[in-house]
Amino acid sequence: MRIIGHGFLARSIRPLASSHPRVVAFAAGVSSGDGVAEDQFAREAALLYDTLGQCLRDGLRLVYFSTSSAGMYGPRHGAGREDGPVRPFSSYGRHKLAMEEVIRNSGADHLILRLAYPVGPGQRPHQFLPSLVAQVRRGRVRVHRGARRDLIDVRHAVSLLKSLLHEDVSRQVVNIASGWEAAVEDIVGHLEDRTGIVAERHTVDVPAEGPVSTERLHRLVPKAAELGFGPCYYRQVIDTYLAAVAPSSPA
Repeated sequence: MRIIGHGFLARSIRPLASSHPRVVAFAAGVSSGDGVAEDQFAREAALLYDTLGQCLRDGLRLVYFSTSSAGMYGPRHGAGREDGPVRPFSSYGRHKLAMEEVIRNSGADHLILRLAYPVGPGQRPHQFLPSLVAQVRRGRVRVHRGARRDLIDVRHAVSLLKSLLHEDVSRQVVNIASGWEAAVEDIVGHLEDRTGIVAERHTVDVPAEGPVSTERLHRLVPKAAELGFGPCYYRQVIDTYLAAVAPSSPA
């Protein structure tokens, strides 16, 4: 596998680099849904166009990491489904959807993964959980009431990617998520329990967000049922992260 990118996600999938020689994993480009300049989107798009050209010339399959966040599916009451409507309400979501369309229309073999909120050591400070941990440790945290986050251990995300490639899944869009979203207030509460810090909360109301459908994922990868996903899974993800980045923190 050829891996394009040098960030958190690209590093996380490096264990797969020696397998699947006909696959190119595109793990480069914009990694934040907020405050992104247009030139950053343009750089990712240009790199993607070049990569698609190489895939077409050499008969390779492109794996593209999109998003299953509310930035893609929008505020909703039902589960966000790969074959259902999307309502991107952020520039990030609109960009990802546009890149998906470019890939689908390119003629190249491909697999589009709409990734939830991967968590693991080595993430950039602006990403969701590292940012929230830093705010709690400073004693003041901004909470978006109504927001929900589907956290997934990045190792589980990589395991699911490995299974999809093993099953030769292509020309599909697949949500890579646990299927269980936690309210941001509950995530903050668990961080407070684990760090022993009670942070001052600045609460902002936002539109309610619905869950992400993992029906297609479980149909394609039955072993997803063995990864421990459930309503308390987010706590396990947080505990694993804290143990990796700050092993001296209170348990």
